[in-house]
Amino acid sequence: MPTKAELKVKGNQIKPKLRTGDKVLIISGKDKGQRGVVAAIDPLKNKALVVQEDPENPEQFIPLNAAIKHKKARQQGEKSARLRIPMPINVSNLMLLDPENNEPTRVGRRREDGKLVRYAKKTDTTIVDGPTYSKEEKE
Repeated sequence: MPTKAELKVKGNQIKPKLRTGDKVLIISGKDKGQRGVVAAIDPLKNKALVVQEDPENPEQFIPLNAAIKHKKARQQGEKSARLRIPMPINVSNLMLLDPENNEPTRVGRRREDGKLVRYAKKTDTTIVDGPTYSKEEKE
């Protein structure tokens, strides 16, 4: 059962303007200027994981804002390695890329047809979210 403090934090939580699958530009930090895709988002901590597509291997992703972890060989035939672990980055250090002209833009919210939608403030275009599935389509 959540504590009173946890419920208070959850009640004051601001809905993030970025969502999984959004193309973003990192505007601050060691990877400033890099473009990537939001892989995961944590609205409680206000952080997101950003990855970039690997041009050599399209099936794999390059983590942005990555920390390097050294893995020591434990057995005789095993090799030591340097692993790149993706670290979460604060949402305030990311800017959404406009779907029309692929430039960074601020995000706003407005009502369209009774629904709250996101829009790019630079070009005033509605940002279409990823595909939504109903329960019948999933089964």
